[in-house]
Amino acid sequence: MLAAVDAYEALSLDKLIFVPAAAQPLKTGAPAVASPKDRLEMVRRAVGDDPRFEVSEVEIARGGLSYTVDTLEALAAERPGAELFLIVGMDALVTFGGWKSPERIRELARLAVLARADGGREATEISLAGVTRINTRRMDVSSSEIRRRLHEGKSIRGFVAESVERYIFAENSYRTARSE
Repeated sequence: MLAAVDAYEALSLDKLIFVPAAAQPLKTGAPAVASPKDRLEMVRRAVGDDPRFEVSEVEIARGGLSYTVDTLEALAAERPGAELFLIVGMDALVTFGGWKSPERIRELARLAVLARADGGREATEISLAGVTRINTRRMDVSSSEIRRRLHEGKSIRGFVAESVERYIFAENSYRTARSE
């Protein structure tokens, strides 16, 4: 959420829309960890009633592989005349050339990248030409680490919002054996 606040403020957005993927094409073959329904609900809980943010179920409702270009087409149709931004992490930007229709994505939205304020190693590995850089606070927490902690029966308190933590354990979203 800190990165979302940083992006919201840096880009002077009217609204920042979170779009959980139904199935990410670049992660096909990876073991499923939480259902699309569960991920959508966890994002809703993380966002809560913060008026700066919105959660869209456009990809979950569409089902199948979630291609960014299709999502941007749908959002542009829902919000005619709105200036759209696509906010990604540096790791996603590295693979951007391999996405479906990257040229069309750039036509539909301005590309912005969340980057650590200290530059990080990734920033030197790719060109940021035509991309708005958003300096954000360093967060050394990854979704992989959270899933690992859950599978090991360790607490995730402080790693996610309490409302998300409660949901994960109530719904057994990550097939955990222990609740905290």
